[in-house]
Amino acid sequence: MLQPLLVITDAYKRFGGVQALDGASLTVHAGEVVGLLGENGAGKSTLVKTLAGQHDLDSGTILLAGRAFRQGSPRAAREQGVAIIYQEPSLFPDLTLAENVYVGRQPTKAGRIDWNLMVEDTAALFAQLGINLDPRRLAGGLSIADQQMVEIVKALSLDATLIIMDEPSAALTAAEVDRLLAVVRQLRDQGRGVIYISHRLDEVMQVCDCVTVMRDGATVASSPVSQTDTAQIVRWMVGREITEMFPKVPAQIGEVVLKVDGLGARGEFHDISFEVRRGEIVALAGLVGSGRSEVVRAIFGIDPINAGQITIEGKALRRPTPGKAMAAGVALVPEDRRLQGLLMPASIAHNTALTVLRWLRHWGLVRLNSERRVARQWAETLQLRYASIDDPVERLSGGNQQKVVLSKWLATNPKLLMVDEPTRGIDVGTKAEVHRLLSEQAAEGMAVLMVSSDLPEVLGMADRILVMREGRLVAEIARGEATQERVMLAAAGAAA
Repeated sequence: MLQPLLVITDAYKRFGGVQALDGASLTVHAGEVVGLLGENGAGKSTLVKTLAGQHDLDSGTILLAGRAFRQGSPRAAREQGVAIIYQEPSLFPDLTLAENVYVGRQPTKAGRIDWNLMVEDTAALFAQLGINLDPRRLAGGLSIADQQMVEIVKALSLDATLIIMDEPSAALTAAEVDRLLAVVRQLRDQGRGVIYISHRLDEVMQVCDCVTVMRDGATVASSPVSQTDTAQIVRWMVGREITEMFPKVPAQIGEVVLKVDGLGARGEFHDISFEVRRGEIVALAGLVGSGRSEVVRAIFGIDPINAGQITIEGKALRRPTPGKAMAAGVALVPEDRRLQGLLMPASIAHNTALTVLRWLRHWGLVRLNSERRVARQWAETLQLRYASIDDPVERLSGGNQQKVVLSKWLATNPKLLMVDEPTRGIDVGTKAEVHRLLSEQAAEGMAVLMVSSDLPEVLGMADRILVMREGRLVAEIARGEATQERVMLAAAGAAA
């Protein structure tokens, strides 16, 4: 066996009262793709940030290519051949792709930037990976998938021997994921080591050579992919059997809460009509760009409508705004929790209480203890993992951040809860908890409208499925009649 490219042994790291790493270990060989898996909060991000130079370990060793790894400096990490590609690309939209690839280290000639060489080198790297992009075009307007490809090329231009991909496929379509996985295989064939972090276990089984699973800051298992399966990986991740990923609680379907009649928004969707009743979970399904998110945003009053009517419990919601929607008992958990759902530097308590501040005021002032009381109640209900209720929400894992967003809106006791991609980017254990919560809320009489690109989630949770295509509602499928094939055929326009 060749000497490993990366060896991490007995890694420990504590942040205040939180033991983020508790004896973690990881081994990666050159020409190998290792899936780094675990629930949100398992310690994956801390381990990756150590390799990125953002953290120093309290104790433990890191060897890269047989040498001690210099910690605590992002620049030193790059110089040692480590590159990280995050879930959210960080390109400069007003720079060309070539400038983004070589930003801060442009090639020079006679003391001036050699623009031609920079473009030529970028084009050669694009060709190496089969990427059909013009190095001279601006980064603004690129799809997320193409931005990810540019980030990978940036890593290659650094001559990185170890490439870490942190949830690279979270915002990609199925076709874009296939393209990404093909590039990952090319990187492996070039002899580079790849750490692939993903909650999508089907991708892991397709592209990874082996998996390393973390739980509570420790490494609990490592295995070749050929010698394990997804059920075993889930057991390692959560430390228990998840016997029911979609815990559907029986609910009494009641009167109509939401009625949408002929709703239209210019350039987005047209002639949308449907109802959602008390105790019912209705899913809006369809391909990315079909108009699903735009419909729920319009109902909540974020985006304007130019046709149709919205009624909540029989009362018209005219010229809807978020304020009017909230007053009518409507809540929206948005698709992007970081940009649209949370104030990242603010505390868990403040984020949770944001929607109910008007109820917590006393003589015009909001007491911190009141915020904390509300936050602790919902933290207990949603089994939130945190060190202090006053910690910034940015310190939480993605799954726990999603729970804070849910807490914020459930605190308003809504009649209608709309959730847009409620489990995107969170681990299987937390997914099961979110599904349980939604099902329980419906059982207690809440109406739930769910947008999801996860077909098993749609089939497992929804009482009815509304399929959208190109801004129109093309099919309505009852729970007992729904299959993945039928939903996809409707979404693709092959059948209704």
